[in-house]
Amino acid sequence: MSTMTVLSGSYDYRLVALSIALAVFASYAALDLAGRVTSSRGRTRAIWLCAGAAAMGLGIWAMHYVGMLALIMPMPVFYHLPTVVLSLLAAIAASAVALFVVSRPTMSVWQEITGSIVMASGIAATHYIGMAAMRYPAVIEYDRRIVALSIAVAIAVSMAALQLAFRLREEKRATRGKIAAALMMGSAISLMHYTGMWAATFRASGVAPDLAHATGISTIGVVGICASTFLVLGAAIASSFFDRFMATQSGNLNLSRERELYFRTMAEALPEIIFTADPDGMDDYFNQRGLDYTGLTFEQLRGAGWTVAVQPDDLPLCLAEWENAQRTGKPYEIEYRLRGKDGSYRWFLCRGNPIRDAAGEVVKWFGTCTDIESQKKNQQVLEDQILERTMQLADINTRLQEEIIEKDFARGEFDRRNEQMIEELRKRSERATLLAEMGELLQSCMNLDEVFATSIGFAPRIFPSVRGAMALLNASRSLTEVIGSWAECQLPSREFEPSQCWALRTGHPHLVTAGDLTAPCSHAAGVKNTYLCIPILAQGETLGILHLQATDESLQLNTSDLSFKTTFAAQVGLSIANIRLREALRTQSVRDALTGLYNRRYLEEVLEREVRRAARGAQSLGILMIDLDHFKTFNDAYGHDAGDAVLRETGAALARGIRAEDFVCRFGGEEFVVILPTATLEAACARAERLRLKMKELTILHQGRSMGMLSVSIGVAVFPEHGVSPKELMMAADAALYEAKHRGRDQVSVASLKSVEQAAPGEVKLATSWS
Repeated sequence: MSTMTVLSGSYDYRLVALSIALAVFASYAALDLAGRVTSSRGRTRAIWLCAGAAAMGLGIWAMHYVGMLALIMPMPVFYHLPTVVLSLLAAIAASAVALFVVSRPTMSVWQEITGSIVMASGIAATHYIGMAAMRYPAVIEYDRRIVALSIAVAIAVSMAALQLAFRLREEKRATRGKIAAALMMGSAISLMHYTGMWAATFRASGVAPDLAHATGISTIGVVGICASTFLVLGAAIASSFFDRFMATQSGNLNLSRERELYFRTMAEALPEIIFTADPDGMDDYFNQRGLDYTGLTFEQLRGAGWTVAVQPDDLPLCLAEWENAQRTGKPYEIEYRLRGKDGSYRWFLCRGNPIRDAAGEVVKWFGTCTDIESQKKNQQVLEDQILERTMQLADINTRLQEEIIEKDFARGEFDRRNEQMIEELRKRSERATLLAEMGELLQSCMNLDEVFATSIGFAPRIFPSVRGAMALLNASRSLTEVIGSWAECQLPSREFEPSQCWALRTGHPHLVTAGDLTAPCSHAAGVKNTYLCIPILAQGETLGILHLQATDESLQLNTSDLSFKTTFAAQVGLSIANIRLREALRTQSVRDALTGLYNRRYLEEVLEREVRRAARGAQSLGILMIDLDHFKTFNDAYGHDAGDAVLRETGAALARGIRAEDFVCRFGGEEFVVILPTATLEAACARAERLRLKMKELTILHQGRSMGMLSVSIGVAVFPEHGVSPKELMMAADAALYEAKHRGRDQVSVASLKSVEQAAPGEVKLATSWS
């Protein structure tokens, strides 16, 4: 067979395009028919399923045959009619399966896969059965791989078609999505067909074909197939559209009937009279209750006939409200009397509401008339009772007004006192805050001047309505001195004896009111206003007083804030005691306990400071190192108590013999150091000589006996000639002192550069102790 000649054909692209158009049109018909099959029930559903399957199958079949006719072969081609009919049946069966699957309420994955395979099998069968219907002098060879590919394409096309049909089955119009889906499905079906055609290879054969029951297809036949197919598919789509339109109209009609029935049922069930009117205000419906109450027929009430039942006095207002509601299109509500069938009138509450369409136009009026006769009677009874109660309450109200006036006055007085109390609490809070701030500052004060400045500064802020002053006892506690005052405090003297103040004598606050002569304080003689003296105490010791005076604007002192005043005085006293304690501790740390002079620790601090000051100011600084001659002899001859007496008297004499800006320190044992700021070498030597002579004149008695004449040796060194650091100056002065002792004592010796350089480590004691 491989030796047979391969026959090559060509395609008529007009017929190819026509086949694709048939596929697209059939796909759109399938999508539209899927919706109708889905929405139908029972026998109608079966009819739509059969008719849809036939129309859709015809479209698929026509697409395949037009596609095969598009292939132009170099030989005559005939078609076996029974086989052609069989391919048509296969297409119809595949379409029926597809419509059945997509019309179900849900479509599971397995249903989708099974339906896709069955539909694909039908489409493939349509194609290959149609190929088998061809009669020609040739043999067809199929490429199995391409055949398998065409079947796979058919399955994929079927699965996509089922998905699209299931999703778009509810769309009732030709939307863009629906058209796009039809284009995609038609193109995919065409792709499967032409893939199958690609799998076929035609080889020439010398055997004549069997033309029994076979016929040829002419151009007129192609036109007839296409026209009939388009006609059937168009008829199917038109039928679907018409059926959908009729179903919609029928549904709307049934819905309207159901709504009307529901409205009438509700209207008859309500206990009120229900009515409706057209947009012109003509009533067109009354429920049975309205007919029963008025005794009139619907024909008598319709339009404006209902007005005959309205009480004549109420009719003008009723009509005016109704006309205004029609004109404005707003709801209305009015009360009027309606005549019953027995001729009596009862009160009704009529409410009307407009019903509007989507455009906002009034299409109907809906209203109710509610019987309020009982409410009206009850209202009249209540009005009579209210009138009676009003007369009773008028008398009670008169008495209540009198009581309210009294209570308002009492409340006003209470509010005023509350305001005063709140204001006092606010001021006390502010004073407490100021006291706390002052206490924090007082804790940080470094000396008494800062304590006095802080307390005097805070006093007028804490006690703004009084004048005052503070006075402290002197060191000997024999005199009280005023250290500060505020607000022009009037005191006759700045100094007075402690006995002149009752607060200092008793240790308790002492208040003297204006004009009271029972126990006035002598130090406040002449003060006419009320005054208060509070002792300043610390650790049980009286340090002074806080003196407060009333001003001319407020002649009396407020005793309610006595706690603030005592707290103020206590804080000041505590701060003064702390400062004094710190000063005492400072003195103990820098003073020699025996002589009262500065000790060696203070010497190191002050000498370091003075050397730097002299260096900054380019000034001189003198250092005198003094040693008592033969001090050991005094200790041996008179004892250590006598030696201590000698050291005390020597220290006192040295302190008296220096300037205020000089410093004298006990260096250790019987050695003393004098620092002379700004002193030149000549001045330092002169000062040293005067001190040496004064010491010879000093007479010391111990236990009634004279201890003889004292002499001292003095070494002199000056900054910067003998050194530029404390260490160098002390070494130079020590070397000069050693030189004075070496030359016979009781003399002054000046340091020299040579003596400093030759000083032995054992001879210069300061060398290893000065940092």
